[in-house]
Amino acid sequence: MGRGSCARCDDRGVEVRVFVFGAGFSGQAFAKEIAGTAEFVGGTTRSREKAPALARCSMKPFLFEGNALSAEIASALSSVSHLVISIAPGEDSDPAFLAARETILCSMPALEWIGYLSTVGVYGDHGCAWVNEESECRPVSRRSAARLQAEERWLGLGRERGCPLAILRLSGIYGPGRNAFVNLERGTARRIIKPGQVFNRIHVDDIAGALLHLAQGRIGGIFNVSDDKPSPPQDVVEHAARLMGIEPPPEVPFESAGLSPMARSFYDECKRVANGRIKAAGYRFRYPDYIAALDDMWRRGAWRGQA
Repeated sequence: MGRGSCARCDDRGVEVRVFVFGAGFSGQAFAKEIAGTAEFVGGTTRSREKAPALARCSMKPFLFEGNALSAEIASALSSVSHLVISIAPGEDSDPAFLAARETILCSMPALEWIGYLSTVGVYGDHGCAWVNEESECRPVSRRSAARLQAEERWLGLGRERGCPLAILRLSGIYGPGRNAFVNLERGTARRIIKPGQVFNRIHVDDIAGALLHLAQGRIGGIFNVSDDKPSPPQDVVEHAARLMGIEPPPEVPFESAGLSPMARSFYDECKRVANGRIKAAGYRFRYPDYIAALDDMWRRGAWRGQA
């Protein structure tokens, strides 16, 4: 985007118009990434109260509550060139797919790329072994099983439409306003110890950067967008506390942590996520691990995010 003869055109001189279903943390980061390089950026929210947050990212807000598309959204989609889906499916339905499928197939003549934000949860538990995009998907939780089904639906739609579609499988997302510093400041950070447990993570700016890279190249396929350093969760808390110059919270054994069923479900899975495919596609991570990201956010005073 912004690579053609005009600042808001692609490399073929085609006007860039972007729409994001589900303009939350990742969608807003993507909007900031492409600010000034796209002719139009629209995004949906379920709440009118969140519309100003989208406007601050130079996005035109649209209300979408998971039902039929409004006439306003349908009109905006008619000229969109790049579509990003960041709405999670439910266990029984995929609201964005159900609402937008026919429009994507029949009423988006300018569409040239689709990106779908998924999760590494689709791999399930691999006993802390490394996984890549060719690894077997054996999701444990129902929400991850629903994600895998949603991936298959969207990939099928991309084939039917004849449009490149990229699935971005994301690890645990963090960034300004959502990180260990914030949790320590609020007193909610915990050092839960489960021997052998590791997680990958991804900074929200790398989600935005990977989306932009794939969109610019009109690249389809499945990509793990995940950092280089799968690590125990307590290590992240300890590093953030060290930077803040405070004592980390006490260690808590996993068995006595009193986690919610959803929180426990994350600990039921262990894998190390390889990201070689997105690197082979030409993307270079800004934050290859949590150490680089936390150090940078702390140095710049950028960890709290917007007030």
